[in-house]
Amino acid sequence: MPCEDLHATLADHAAHRAHPVAPPHPCACPVRVLADRPDGTVVRHGHLVVKAHAPDAGPALHARLTAAASPGLAGIVLRPLAGTPVETSGRQLTCWPYGTPVDPAAPGAAPWEETATLLARLHQAPPSVLGQAPPPARGPEKAVRALARLRNSPLRGAARNAVLAAGAAASVPQARTGPAVCHGDLHLGQLVRAPEPGGGWVLIDVDDMGLGDPLWDLARPAAWFACGLMAPEDWVRFLTAYREAGGTAAGPPGEEWRQLDGPARALTAQIAAQALVKAEQAARPLDEDESAFVDACARMAPLPRGPALDAAT
Repeated sequence: MPCEDLHATLADHAAHRAHPVAPPHPCACPVRVLADRPDGTVVRHGHLVVKAHAPDAGPALHARLTAAASPGLAGIVLRPLAGTPVETSGRQLTCWPYGTPVDPAAPGAAPWEETATLLARLHQAPPSVLGQAPPPARGPEKAVRALARLRNSPLRGAARNAVLAAGAAASVPQARTGPAVCHGDLHLGQLVRAPEPGGGWVLIDVDDMGLGDPLWDLARPAAWFACGLMAPEDWVRFLTAYREAGGTAAGPPGEEWRQLDGPARALTAQIAAQALVKAEQAARPLDEDESAFVDACARMAPLPRGPALDAAT
């Protein structure tokens, strides 16, 4: 479906859910596209949003939506609006309340402690919230896919080679804890303030949520810190809040990098690969943050090869 047609379909569906009975006057609700990517398109209409999930969302999406609506994840993950997904042109559409996102223009106000606390609570949730056949958390899969897209792209050169080599060299240790409920794609864009009065921060976007190694949820902040994009004091705040909320994936203070080094390297390579592909497709140079991840891969590439992401080379 062309993107314009998909946007119109989402807008119509959102308007119907927002106003089951047609308003007497033209609707004055704000309507805009919040995200438009191959893995998800989101349109806002006033107090709600409609998401078109990736074509490969499959039956696992039902388990993820059921988990998001369960009491076991209340106050951790944004609860979807009632109603089964609607399918159109091979895409499943779901409805959610609109929550206020993190302000990207105010990095100093990023809710690091709240993010860490939500992760710790998620990692302690009973796996049963995901049903009898829990889907896997898709963090490792996303890393492999990003590197495969770079490898198969027309891009050539030293940056590409360094990122692929860094991804191949990232060795991920065995989890120090058993499988846990994981978000699968944590970043600050995955948090919103719950829409009810006085609502706190909650996680959104359950498309990659599942059972897996909780280290992968900590790996992106670790990669940001290692690449110089997260202040040391923010990293300390994040880890401290995670541990104080009962999170155990990082191990005791002073030992976190024994666990996080490999996953952080894998996420660095993933982010760098995504950046190179997007920049090549848009015929633009890398921005400052993207360059930081690619430069980190150039420093990582000579390290010994590990087993974790060999499938990506």
